[in-house]
Amino acid sequence: MVSTDRLVAFAALSFLLIIVPGPSVLFVIGRALAHGRRAALTTVLGNTLGAYLLVVAVALGIGSLVERSVLVFTALKLAGAAYLVYLGVKAWRQRGSLRAAFAGEETAPHSGLRTLWEGFAVGVANPKTIVFFAAVLPQFVDREQGHVTSQMLLLGLVFNLIAVASDSVWGLVAATARGWFARSPRRLSAVGGIGGLTMIGLGVTVAATGRKD
Repeated sequence: MVSTDRLVAFAALSFLLIIVPGPSVLFVIGRALAHGRRAALTTVLGNTLGAYLLVVAVALGIGSLVERSVLVFTALKLAGAAYLVYLGVKAWRQRGSLRAAFAGEETAPHSGLRTLWEGFAVGVANPKTIVFFAAVLPQFVDREQGHVTSQMLLLGLVFNLIAVASDSVWGLVAATARGWFARSPRRLSAVGGIGGLTMIGLGVTVAATGRKD
């Protein structure tokens, strides 16, 4: 299995990558501002499941295809970017519904399953995570020890545990700030707009992200 030294080194590198806000973190913040703590944590869970699917793909050899093929990488990146922009526009258009929700009026529920799926879609289409898993994860595998697939799955699990902790903190902090917005009707109307604009900007950023090759 993975040696302790390799595991610690990979965990340290993962931590440095994760604490820098990327597509997943910004999406969690947007969900927290628009829908609160529960939605933020559900998004974190969905995002983690999506990211771990990438780990499984790399462990099974699919990740190398994404890394080598500019076409596949670009298609996946643009699909994720388009989905983020779609969610951002939707959040912007529905920003007034937050005020009604706090006032006790009926609003269309944002189901946990849909929130989970949205987080999953962002996690599995995150360019930064795709490149990291495809290009960096295999470097920490000790092939002489055998069980290469198991080693990759273990390393990916370590990455995702760190990501869950970090992203949850971001989400909870953003959800707490949402309470401050809720004390003012004007602030409350801005909550959905901020979340929506964040996701739109994020989608544009993801679409503009290129490869160094």
